[in-house]
Amino acid sequence: MELLVFLMAISLSMDAFSLALVYGTFGIDKKNKIILSLIVGCYHFIMPLFGMLIGELILSLFKFNTDILVAIILIFIGVQMVISSFKNDEEIKPLCFKEFFLFGFAVSIDSFSLGITLPNIGVSTITSPFIFAIISCFFTFVGLSIGNKIKKLFGKLATVVGGVILTLIGIIFAL
Repeated sequence: MELLVFLMAISLSMDAFSLALVYGTFGIDKKNKIILSLIVGCYHFIMPLFGMLIGELILSLFKFNTDILVAIILIFIGVQMVISSFKNDEEIKPLCFKEFFLFGFAVSIDSFSLGITLPNIGVSTITSPFIFAIISCFFTFVGLSIGNKIKKLFGKLATVVGGVILTLIGIIFAL
């Protein structure tokens, strides 16, 4: 069962890693990489617990497509990245916490739905969210670090491409 939880944690972290690669092209400093990684880790801890506790109730009462919500968030972040890349360097502001929380939520929404299933597949409902949090925090930090290196190599073009990729991923989620 531990291997199953570890594989689920890696699967949940792949979207955080891939989007962190793109987001890292925005030029995030080490302090903010750590903060964003911790936020993603916290979401990957809280969302499965939330899914276990009330997920089935919410999904039975309200029929909504979580992909649409994720799409809106990703498109918002992507468009904002593209727009900011055309500003002069002195006009570009560091990412704000609101964007960190939106990013964390967008890459963690799938852990909510997984949380609904955890009690039914025989894994520990206590340790699983901890493992999800640690793995996603690590993958996010690595993705952001690699994205920063891409930014240094390719400059503003990397931010534009990253923003376009986020927007396209958002559109794909919406379809």
